[in-house]
Amino acid sequence: MPSIQETIPDHLAEAAEAARAWFSADQGSEFKLTGIVDPAESFDGPLQLILCGTQAGQEVCLRERFDIRRAASGFDVAHIEEAPPEFGSVAPRLDPPPGERAGWIDDVIARHDFTVVLFYRGFW
Repeated sequence: MPSIQETIPDHLAEAAEAARAWFSADQGSEFKLTGIVDPAESFDGPLQLILCGTQAGQEVCLRERFDIRRAASGFDVAHIEEAPPEFGSVAPRLDPPPGERAGWIDDVIARHDFTVVLFYRGFW
């Protein structure tokens, strides 16, 4: 089971921020860095980050993988495409971390008279 941490370790923070900035520019929408998957394994390999933002008009949290190399002008970032999830498997869309959830629900409640939150197999 992967370990997800909300706090990015100091030695990975600069590279993670470079990946976040690259992904936001690529998507044309601002994403926030809200976590890292298996940070101990990320020291020598690709970074798996949890990024929350807006995609196609929907608020989403995504687990994305990046190959990041230090370069003369900062970092070279390459997005590692995932194969489409198999039918019945858990897609890479993730439940937002608790801090993000509180802000999201407050924003939704403020915009609508009636809000339904559906829980399914631990996802929302």
